[in-house]
Amino acid sequence: MGWEFWKRELDEEELVEDGFEDYSSRRASANGVGPRNLVDPLEEPVPGLGTYEDFNTIDWVREKSKDRDRHREITNKSRESTVALLHRISDAFSGWLLMLLVGLMAGALAGGIDIAAHWMTDLKGGVCLVGFWFNHEHCCWTYNETFQERDRCPQWKSWSELITGTSEGAFAYIMDYLMYLFWALLFSFLAVTLVRAFAPYACGSGIPEIKTILSGFIIRGYLGKWTLIIKTITLVLAVSSGLSLGKEGPLVHVACCCANILCHLFTKYRKNEAKRREVLSAAAAVGVSVAFGAPIGGVLFSLEEVSYYFPLKTLWRSFFAALVAAFTLRSINPFGNSRLVLFYVEFHAPWHLVELAPFILLGIFGGLWGALFIRANIAWCRIRKTTRLGHYPIIEVLLVAALTALVSYPNSYTRMSGSELISELFNDCSLLDSSQLCGYEQPANMSETGVGNSLADRPAGPELYTALWQLALALIFKMMITVITFGMKVPSGLFIPSMAVGAIAGRLLGVGMEQLAYYNHDSIIFRGWCSPGADCITPGLYAMVGAAACLGGVTRMTVSLVVIMFELTGGLEYIVPLMAATMTSKWVADAFGREGIYEAHIRLNGYPFLEPKEEFDHNSLAVDVMRPRRGDPALAVLTQEGMTVGEVESLIESTHFSGFPVVLSQESQRLVGFVLRRDLLISIDNARKRQDGVVSASQVVFTEHLPSLPPDAPPPLNLRGIMDLSPFTVTDHTPIDITVDIFRKLGLRQCLVTHNGKLLGIITKKDVLKHMAQIANRDPDSILFN
Repeated sequence: MGWEFWKRELDEEELVEDGFEDYSSRRASANGVGPRNLVDPLEEPVPGLGTYEDFNTIDWVREKSKDRDRHREITNKSRESTVALLHRISDAFSGWLLMLLVGLMAGALAGGIDIAAHWMTDLKGGVCLVGFWFNHEHCCWTYNETFQERDRCPQWKSWSELITGTSEGAFAYIMDYLMYLFWALLFSFLAVTLVRAFAPYACGSGIPEIKTILSGFIIRGYLGKWTLIIKTITLVLAVSSGLSLGKEGPLVHVACCCANILCHLFTKYRKNEAKRREVLSAAAAVGVSVAFGAPIGGVLFSLEEVSYYFPLKTLWRSFFAALVAAFTLRSINPFGNSRLVLFYVEFHAPWHLVELAPFILLGIFGGLWGALFIRANIAWCRIRKTTRLGHYPIIEVLLVAALTALVSYPNSYTRMSGSELISELFNDCSLLDSSQLCGYEQPANMSETGVGNSLADRPAGPELYTALWQLALALIFKMMITVITFGMKVPSGLFIPSMAVGAIAGRLLGVGMEQLAYYNHDSIIFRGWCSPGADCITPGLYAMVGAAACLGGVTRMTVSLVVIMFELTGGLEYIVPLMAATMTSKWVADAFGREGIYEAHIRLNGYPFLEPKEEFDHNSLAVDVMRPRRGDPALAVLTQEGMTVGEVESLIESTHFSGFPVVLSQESQRLVGFVLRRDLLISIDNARKRQDGVVSASQVVFTEHLPSLPPDAPPPLNLRGIMDLSPFTVTDHTPIDITVDIFRKLGLRQCLVTHNGKLLGIITKKDVLKHMAQIANRDPDSILFN
């Protein structure tokens, strides 16, 4: 008896999972009722049932329930045969296989993007005679003999040398300038044209949209194959054009595209939106892993910054996928230095407690810059959206590219790519270094002492002063141009430009501290730890701390940022300065507004995103937020029985709601369940096409047993199979802060409000967001989607 009951329960679960199945007709037939008035049951599930429309939010509870039912069915069947057991094992292993494929694909694409971007960036300056496919660095590696200048070798020819035969003089300089401008405009034009023509979703960073998608929102095509192809190509073009943007943020989008495409190979992930989002969370970790060569930082980035739902299983899989991606990138060796990290540093001098003060000062600068940048960038993006500027994205990109190239070329620090600039600023001066930033004077009475290959603190020379002026100008230019560049219709990341701003500020402060220590080593601040001839201050360390502070101020990352920075540089002993600056940066930036740049862009675009970090302490109740409000028309509902197919279709046509509560009757308003609009439409349309006798006068019922009908009545349509029998409900007196928490933690799409078991209204995610916007004195109509 117990087994029969369990089997019946399991059958019903399968019906709910599979969607439309006329269970009641089967039961009626089994009880001896003739089939004349009954709809024939469907042998296979209805295509499209249980799916979601574009720009709608998924129902996490329903998706997780579907997966549990599927898993329970596989487990039960595995006890019956060896084939079913093997199917269960392969189902369990499929997640790890998918992670392996995502890591391999993303790592290979990132390696290709790095190599192509490096080559095309150098193409603006010249070409290699041995092979045009060599970038500047690799071209000089092929030359076996020695050469005088560190950044020039006979194999590499600038455009002025190729066209005029000489690289000296004003005409050669103008020729190089014009060729730099030409390539910058060509690359930016190709990037914006390809995005506009083939994949409009390929523009921007992609992280705001991925955060929204991971919270349960549907944006069809955003992670599709065309977006992946165009984003990969245009990311190389945009970075190579010299625009103030990075490729690190967009690489997260690229990795998520890879994951979404590969999910279609596995039924478990193809048919379940919640399971797919677990894979996308791991893919976000892969994106940062291949962007910076920081697998652990990538996992923490996904956990802290991007993911909405991050179970322990996803943590393990993210770790594995990030490891595979990092290994793949290391095998490709795109930087040619046999290292995975982007900016390897070799600092030897320890930092002193006194230096915490300038590190905190850098944190304050980073926080102020982050808050200023977010406000300025959002204001500029709003102008772009609301004025005619937004209608001409190609002209805007070309104008910004031309301005960037014209101003960048004369200054060697703005001319080089963002990654090169940061690498130069992180660099510690050694005996053989010929960089302008190492243009110190060597006192006659001081021997070349220091620790390892580093030199003792020395007075600044004319070259260093020139470099400092150029860096100060570069800082002002980078701060201004990044504001108008981020958000254009090309792939644009924010990690590298933000780090560049902080690294410049940090290097300037570091050199200032170094000179202060050199000329005042007997003062109370430096006495005891900074003796003459010692290597006291490391300017490159200040650049590293400044980069972390500015990136933290813009994104509000903390733990993941510190881990990314020490993985990025290999500077493990400098974690405390990084932590101090990052935390200070966050506190200062939060004082001006709690939103990071990605949350600000989510709000600007009107996406329905409930920020998990945001606190909500208003004392209103669920009844204040629900619809219908006082004076509104009554709530549109379906009754358990008594409505015809025609009446249901008429209700669907006359409203735009995503779903309808099912009540016992219009008089009692006792809640029975909830049906999605899409499922209703698909089921009725399918029944009209494939089942005999279903007409507009057919009765729609949501009951287990069919009602008694007149002999001449058309057969009823039982839709109990598509009804959610356990919709989430709160009472009208539930505090709104608890309701918001329920929406966040359960990922609800809607919640029904009842009073003594009677249905009063409905609260959707959009209603909650509108209420929160209203309380914060923002426009509630800025929430555009459901």
